[in-house]
Amino acid sequence: MSRQPLSSPRDEIVDTMIDLAHLAKSHRIVVAGNESIELYLALKRRGFDFGVLASACRTPCGQHAAGLIGGCNSYQAIEAAVVQISRFLNSAANIAISIESRESGLVARVRVKLQQLGFRIEAGARCRESFVLAAHRHEFGQDFGVIQNVA
Repeated sequence: MSRQPLSSPRDEIVDTMIDLAHLAKSHRIVVAGNESIELYLALKRRGFDFGVLASACRTPCGQHAAGLIGGCNSYQAIEAAVVQISRFLNSAANIAISIESRESGLVARVRVKLQQLGFRIEAGARCRESFVLAAHRHEFGQDFGVIQNVA
């Protein structure tokens, strides 16, 4: 009887991010963080062909359905990546962040930052080497209930 090889901790993190962000292979995905290239390549290996690096995007246009952030080990690095990536996401985007630091209160501070940017925390999952936090932005920046004059 043969055994399936165990997945690496990095594969576990990527798979968890894909699951929690509800990614489909047709989604446009923007990737940021210190390990963005590795994350981008892992997505390509899994058949996600519409991924881009935030560092390679020229103009923020809000066309991406999901954002993934990996490899940030401090609040400052995570905050910078969240701010960078949020400009590229559409008004109903999902985001998943791999938090690899054991810094006390870090997850709570990241949650607050996400909420300030219009995201609602949906899930979190512990992996062997990190914690993945997922959130959804629901119609951020939309004005509901406003009647506009049409001339």
